[in-house]
Amino acid sequence: MAVCGRRSYCLRLPGGRKIGLGSRTAIMGILNVTPDSFSDGGKFADHQDAVTRAFDLIANGVDILDIGGESTRPGSDPVSIETEIQRVIPVLLAVRKKSAIPISIDTNKAEVAIRAIESGADIINDVSSLRFDRQMVEVAARTGVPLILMHMLGTPRTMQKDPVYSDLIAEIAGFLDERIRFATRHGVERNQIVIDPGIGFGKTVEHNLAIIAQLEAFSSLDRPVLLGASRKRFIGSVLGCTETDRELGTAVADAFAIAAGAHIIRVHDVAFHRDAVKMADAIRYSVFTAEYAEDAEKEKN
Repeated sequence: MAVCGRRSYCLRLPGGRKIGLGSRTAIMGILNVTPDSFSDGGKFADHQDAVTRAFDLIANGVDILDIGGESTRPGSDPVSIETEIQRVIPVLLAVRKKSAIPISIDTNKAEVAIRAIESGADIINDVSSLRFDRQMVEVAARTGVPLILMHMLGTPRTMQKDPVYSDLIAEIAGFLDERIRFATRHGVERNQIVIDPGIGFGKTVEHNLAIIAQLEAFSSLDRPVLLGASRKRFIGSVLGCTETDRELGTAVADAFAIAAGAHIIRVHDVAFHRDAVKMADAIRYSVFTAEYAEDAEKEKN
């Protein structure tokens, strides 16, 4: 497995805080406040359970907490703005009272995003890449928070119905490039954008494997890359295991992604993956010691 170069970036958060990306891999911890997410749906739908889970993730060393109130599993239907707000805002407020951990709001609805930012969220994670709500780009531009743009073929309801590509990597890269251009035309700063190739969102098992194997190709877009492979169906298809037994498969996929230049990995079990990420980064450092010492210094500024 070849180890590829990884550029350094710095995302600005509200209140003058920053997140440096590049000298080490950041871990984004998933907190689904939903009854129906594919892996942990229902486990943290209760408010206190969700808050407890959030602080467990923080204690286990998460770098970014990703809170979502709507399932985007294959075949899922959207929920109302009101329902999503009722699910995520109380949890976000409870976490923010006691922790300054960077928080991303996983939503494709502008009203949810703005309410979350007003309640202490720092990042917008939009799986639709600004396509489902035309007001979302205005929220991102006006607030200036970092914005994660993800590739998805179709919608969660339709995305897994025979997804077909003529040139998988080129088409995903082209989509993300167009979305970056769209965002910047509408006032979003390019240096605040993160890209996500959308593992499992309109992709077959073979598509997902190819994306991870060729992840370095997305470095041409000159933006930090996030990978969200955690517990997804393609891992179960390869290993023949259920969602609860996919941590090792996730760790292997993430290690390949880190070697290929991923800046952020999005996972459910932060404690398990913290060591896997630390090991993958140690291998990176052994190859790029001088480069990463320089990058680490850049990230301080």
